[in-house]
Amino acid sequence: MSPETRLLAPEAEQIAYAAMMLAQGRLVAMPTETVYGLAADARNGQAVAGIYAAKGRPSFNPLIVHAPDLATAERIGIFDDAARRLAAAFWPGALTLVVPLRGGSGIASIVTAGLDTVAIRVPAHPVAQDLLYAFGGVVAAPSANPSGRISPTTAQHVMDGLGDRLAAIIDAGPCQVGVESTIIGRQGGKHVLLRPGGLPAETIADCLGEPLASPAANADPQRPEAPGMLSSHYAPGAPLRLNAREAESGEFLIGFGDIPGDTSLSASGDLVEAASRLFDALHRADATGRPIAMAPVPDHGLGRAINDRLRRAAAPR
Repeated sequence: MSPETRLLAPEAEQIAYAAMMLAQGRLVAMPTETVYGLAADARNGQAVAGIYAAKGRPSFNPLIVHAPDLATAERIGIFDDAARRLAAAFWPGALTLVVPLRGGSGIASIVTAGLDTVAIRVPAHPVAQDLLYAFGGVVAAPSANPSGRISPTTAQHVMDGLGDRLAAIIDAGPCQVGVESTIIGRQGGKHVLLRPGGLPAETIADCLGEPLASPAANADPQRPEAPGMLSSHYAPGAPLRLNAREAESGEFLIGFGDIPGDTSLSASGDLVEAASRLFDALHRADATGRPIAMAPVPDHGLGRAINDRLRRAAAPR
């Protein structure tokens, strides 16, 4: 961590300092219930460009805007009845909605990567809420890690990956959910699951009263509609082998359920526990310098989000 980077406690005076840094166009790592986010003033294009530079993130990959409440979100995006119903049911929480960008919103065009839609969520973490209200605006905040690498669920993960590029990191302990938000958009009049995440897709479909569609097959991979859709993402430095029931020579095995491994996402097969431990387990495995093997995880509920991250982490790069 750079001497200029301040590690802050989740206290009012230090949150006020972080809000002041955001107002000055600086970058601040903030805790959310999903993962730690790298926040910048979403209305300040130069500040947001700093996010892309710090992460090494492709500029065609849009960012999620974090708002303190629905009223603020509606000043940025255009919500139809279904979007309001989802917001009422799941905000604050691990749901991101991709909605049409409202004219005159003031959001810097670099946030949306030139799209006419914007991805918005209202985080549930009390420290994120306190920071947003202290700042008095909205922030663009992707995960606070180098682009394409393992997402951070502790302040130490942030320090290890980006610590010398930030004004401040607010340390509020480990993230409770542990995987990024679920992203829902609209294509062809249907609600589409753009990214599985911390809110199970089945729960969202029940709220809507209709199944979620998959993204259009002809979607341009170099022009994603939402974050987290690139084929290679969330990746450790070491190669990752999926659906392993035992370790091969030299591998670090991450277990699940009745497959114990060197560490386990959940010995009891609890998907909530597994999601909260996923990125930390990948960080710890990667630190060994050994190839990584991952036990099978059921592909339903939060398991769908876990497997999405694992497939992208194991993709060729």
